[in-house]
Amino acid sequence: MRAACCLKIEIKEQMITLHMVSSLDGFIARKDNTVSWLDIPANSYQHGVPEESAAELVQSIDCYVLGSRTYEHALQLGWPYGDTATLVLTNRQLPHAMPNVEFHSGDLKRLVDDILAPRFRNIWLVGGAMLCQSFLSLGLVDEIRLSIAPILLGGGLRLFANSVTETKWRLKDVIAYDTGIVELLYGR
Repeated sequence: MRAACCLKIEIKEQMITLHMVSSLDGFIARKDNTVSWLDIPANSYQHGVPEESAAELVQSIDCYVLGSRTYEHALQLGWPYGDTATLVLTNRQLPHAMPNVEFHSGDLKRLVDDILAPRFRNIWLVGGAMLCQSFLSLGLVDEIRLSIAPILLGGGLRLFANSVTETKWRLKDVIAYDTGIVELLYGR
């Protein structure tokens, strides 16, 4: 008689993370859409962990999703997303400057269900503000990873504008980095 063997297979669920860096006063870009204020020197907070400690987390990302302006800005900055698959949501014709980039338009729910879900598990939504607000309003965001930079801008573009409805989130983690950036991780 053969003994029955049970094999537990863990299937990781898809996770869409909204990741954004904000100033202390809640802006993600200056009024002219620049983000040079993100250049923050290391070691400004002696009790913080090095930002390099987040490298393992970044390596676990399967796909980035961004809007057309964020894509154009990322190209100007020197493409911070490496070889990771990237989906750009746009209705415009944009230069196809990176081999790992796909362009899409249309219904966001269908994008998630038909294109992202079959291919990716760890998806990061990284901008812009209107795209993030759309994902939030449709209930497509599983967690929010908000990094707060130690600067007051006094004005600019807000991530959470009036288009977001009241939604409760649960604090999952807080990390203070040596740059003075504090990362807040919230889940549904």
